[in-house]
Amino acid sequence: MAVWGIGVAVYFVAITYRTSLGVAGLDAAERFHINASALSTFSILQLLVYAGMQIPVGLLVDKLGAKKVLTIGVVLYTLGQFGFALSHSYAMALGSRALLGCGDAMTFISVLRLGSRWFPARRGPMIAQIAALVGMAGNLISTLVLARLLHSVGWTPTFASSAVGGVVVLVLLLLFLRDHPKGYEPPPAPTEHSGAAFVRRQITDAWREPGTRLGMWVHFTTQFPAMVFLLLWGLPFLVEAQGLSRGTAGELLTLIVLSNMAVGLIYGQIIARHHAARLPLALGTVGATALLWAITLAWPDDHAPMGLLVALCAVMGACGPASMIGFDFARPANPPERQGTASGIVNMGGFTASMTTLLAIGVLLDATGDNYRIAFASVFVLEALGVSQILRLRVRAARRERERLVVSRVEAVHVPA
Repeated sequence: MAVWGIGVAVYFVAITYRTSLGVAGLDAAERFHINASALSTFSILQLLVYAGMQIPVGLLVDKLGAKKVLTIGVVLYTLGQFGFALSHSYAMALGSRALLGCGDAMTFISVLRLGSRWFPARRGPMIAQIAALVGMAGNLISTLVLARLLHSVGWTPTFASSAVGGVVVLVLLLLFLRDHPKGYEPPPAPTEHSGAAFVRRQITDAWREPGTRLGMWVHFTTQFPAMVFLLLWGLPFLVEAQGLSRGTAGELLTLIVLSNMAVGLIYGQIIARHHAARLPLALGTVGATALLWAITLAWPDDHAPMGLLVALCAVMGACGPASMIGFDFARPANPPERQGTASGIVNMGGFTASMTTLLAIGVLLDATGDNYRIAFASVFVLEALGVSQILRLRVRAARRERERLVVSRVEAVHVPA
């Protein structure tokens, strides 16, 4: 728990940095004199780098181990956060967010690998949910601490002081983290496990598994509504479209995080005990999210009632835990030496959807004169695409998983000579 906890602390700091722009969106627009489309470019570029790095990071984790990849990640995201603090131009700020996204991309897959090395396989779903839960607590730092600091001490002191967190976890990582328990070293990789041919084979073999692709589409469909809301557009929507104060809007963003943490524990326990609950939980979360967004956007008055906004934010809190179910489809579909690559493919899903939605909302806001109803309707398009792919792949993935389970049971039977 102690060693794995260091890896989770690295992820916690990464989430804090990733979501720090979510409470500073309006301030960033004023500081850099930019419109909605340019503002969304910050998060789009960050997520573009993140998503593009997932397969390379998965390959690196499979080859180098979690400690080395986490070390590189911490150095990059700390430099990115500190550079963002000192940015006075839009270009420099964009470069800093890209660097942050690159470092952030190296954290979660590495933490998943640490969990698989330090805990038994049956604990996998729960350990992954706890890692995501602790990471989401980084959102609380953004909404409760950074937001207040931003309006009391200003831009540069707030972001520069937050960069100290990266230095602290880097020291802990270098001193105490190990890739695996003593005596449980993985066998050395064969000499052919290198080069372009090996990389292509790793990616191809992982992608061929229906479970990997199903996991990617589950992640794609479930994660992005809450991610887009927390990362950038939640505060402007609540303040400008719903007429709430910044304080009340911040409380609703905090509700999403608290709901995420609570639901994560519940989903982890359910899936650990009932593996068949994975798909119903994922699709149920998508359906509930779509329903509440539809009611909110279609509300006849200009401002939706507070009770509806509270329900919407509470349900969006389930999006993060539901996205973790994607890894529970990819994990049994791939052998241990391919887990990093498969996790990278899955993790691309939600961040690709988030990046697409961030761009769509920014463009639609500029095109419609800040009509948030039209802009947020783009959420339904991506949810429909994701659900169609989940329904298409679910039967093949379930059949393949049953075949693997039968084979593993047969191989485990002792046959006397």
